[in-house]
Amino acid sequence: MLKITYTNTGFYLEYLQDSLETWLVDRVVLCLRASTSIYVEPSTASVLLPGDLPYIQNLAALREEYDGLIELTPCDEESVEFRLRGTWVTTKENSESGIFVSTLGAHAEISIYQLWQSANLGTSLIEE
Repeated sequence: MLKITYTNTGFYLEYLQDSLETWLVDRVVLCLRASTSIYVEPSTASVLLPGDLPYIQNLAALREEYDGLIELTPCDEESVEFRLRGTWVTTKENSESGIFVSTLGAHAEISIYQLWQSANLGTSLIEE
């Protein structure tokens, strides 16, 4: 599963081995125990990647394999927009901060994660 955490200052992409269902059930239980609202809806996430990354052409092959779940659009001479269908989870309706999760095959998820890391976007925007 791919997890993208969106904050006010940016985003952070992670590869998780959990299933979407297990992760989502744990999230709902956490919100219930914390008396916090939770909003879950189908959505699309976009990530901007440099077009000259090694193996960026692998995204084109993934797009064909996962037709309808992955889109790839050149933005300009230097960048490519990668869009992914999945689920948006947040605690406030219409919030710009939250978590986007998507499930593909493990090979596809790892490939996407490695591309994101090689784009030097792997620096966490969330203090750990």
